[in-house]
Amino acid sequence: SQFPSADNTYDLGSDTKQWRTIYGHEVEATYADLAERYASDAPYEPGTVVVFGGEAEVTTTTLDTDVSIAGVVSTNPALKLNSSAGNNQTHPYIALKGRVPCKVIGPVRKGELLVSSSTPGYARSCGKLDMGLAVFAKALENDLSEGVKIIEVAVI
Repeated sequence: SQFPSADNTYDLGSDTKQWRTIYGHEVEATYADLAERYASDAPYEPGTVVVFGGEAEVTTTTLDTDVSIAGVVSTNPALKLNSSAGNNQTHPYIALKGRVPCKVIGPVRKGELLVSSSTPGYARSCGKLDMGLAVFAKALENDLSEGVKIIEVAVI
């Protein structure tokens, strides 16, 4: 076995010196989402709900129940796809699957389905009503307050 001399100190490879293929049986990650970099028309905060469209590849949501959802701007992606396609300002990581913090408006209960809202960048609960392709996540916690908040969701 190979172990570093201290926790979270060393990298295996670098941006310019990379391993071509990695073989193994399993990989463990501290964080919980699969995310990919997409070109955005503006810098977006983590938790922002984005859709395919706008001046670049993704933009903030503006329509209620939009079926063009790309995902949620990731806080700490566990698996990073398309990693050399820019930086967090121009090409944020968009969570495609997994657990992430998400901006939500209005009351929401654990297990309810989430769709885009008419408030830019925010999701809303549609309860347990199947809204088809507009549903992009499920709530992982309760917050029955009326205003805006950030809650944990599972992007589906």
